[in-house]
Amino acid sequence: MASITLNKIVKTYDDGFTAVKGVDLDIADGEFVILVGPSGCGKSTLLRMIVGLEDISDGELRIDDEVVNDKAPKDRNLAMVFQNYALYPHLTVYENIAFPMRLKSSDLSDEEIDTRVRRASKLLELDEHLERKPANLSGGQRQRVAMGRAIVRNASAFLFDEPLSNLDAKLRGQMRTEIARLQRSLGITTVYVTHDQTEAMTLGDRVAVLRRGELQQVASPRGLYDQPVNLFVAGFIGSPPMNFLSGTVVRGADGDVLRLPIADVPLDDRLRAAVEGRDLVIVGVRPDAFEDADATERDLTGGVTTELDIEMTEWLGEVLYAYVPYETDATVKEKLSELDRDLDGESLRTELVVALDAMSTVRAGDAARLWFSPDALHLFDPETGVNLTRDEAKAEKLEEDARAARKRALERAKERAAREGQRA
Repeated sequence: MASITLNKIVKTYDDGFTAVKGVDLDIADGEFVILVGPSGCGKSTLLRMIVGLEDISDGELRIDDEVVNDKAPKDRNLAMVFQNYALYPHLTVYENIAFPMRLKSSDLSDEEIDTRVRRASKLLELDEHLERKPANLSGGQRQRVAMGRAIVRNASAFLFDEPLSNLDAKLRGQMRTEIARLQRSLGITTVYVTHDQTEAMTLGDRVAVLRRGELQQVASPRGLYDQPVNLFVAGFIGSPPMNFLSGTVVRGADGDVLRLPIADVPLDDRLRAAVEGRDLVIVGVRPDAFEDADATERDLTGGVTTELDIEMTEWLGEVLYAYVPYETDATVKEKLSELDRDLDGESLRTELVVALDAMSTVRAGDAARLWFSPDALHLFDPETGVNLTRDEAKAEKLEEDARAARKRALERAKERAAREGQRA
């Protein structure tokens, strides 16, 4: 296993385009880190620089505190799993897994090769497929063969480049579980590139969010979701994404309020501090922050209840999505359009997305009474995009809890492995 340190890593191509702009990232020994962002953000380029398939234009890359900028890929002892599996069609599953150990640089005996192949096939439940060719395997089975080939190398770290993007939704879910189980049981350092929200939020110990080659935030999935540092991270993390509304500060003798297109929100101390010196902010609110006021058992005091016209609904069994069109303030419209472009959106229309309990009876055409708490609002500077309501103490507590949970998970994985070893 190994730690990986990126110090001001830059990638500039011959045509002058800079794909990665001074990325700093420390990946601890045994950690599972996700690189995520929209298309063209530089995440795959960064991964390829770590493995040695792309030259580093500037900065320093260390593996276990050894500078490896000029080392060839074969000398970095890293195992990469590609999007297209990169299997040899004429070789059996057994020989595909064994291939890295049969190279001239390997001095392993046939007995050792067989032991490693069978250990990997057992771990990945491939024993019954060892004599089959890749063409006769499903997508999930091929991906497991590719993972098996990485395991037998006894590499210092695993690198995954969007490994599940070619699979259907059901297989992706199964393989996510497989990869998470494998990483915990092996305890190996893993760097994983994806654009998929679910993969990013369910797999990683920490998630690194990139935008136009620049690192925006590195935190646990919950830390990104609850305490995003800026407008981009808030909009990228979460599915459905965060709603963004214009918020105008209205000061009056009866109290100051934050006027949204959907309601007036009285300013409490937290919101007042955030809007100090400002008349306009961008307000972010997650779809799951809303409740059907006529169906909830929650105490509605201290929150905001508003009546909104529902244009359409989608019932998905476990949740009901309701859509409410609204007009945004012209002064923040361009900022939100720019954000939408960065997030690979289409800027079709502005509408509020509300996630309600599946038992809600709200339907298209209804005037629904919806409730939300002012505590759920995130306020952003309309010029810089900085989160004005980010709570640093809460953010650090979320990271401490994530580290503790990861430690417990690794300990349980080691205990299970020890028990299985005794039974074997």
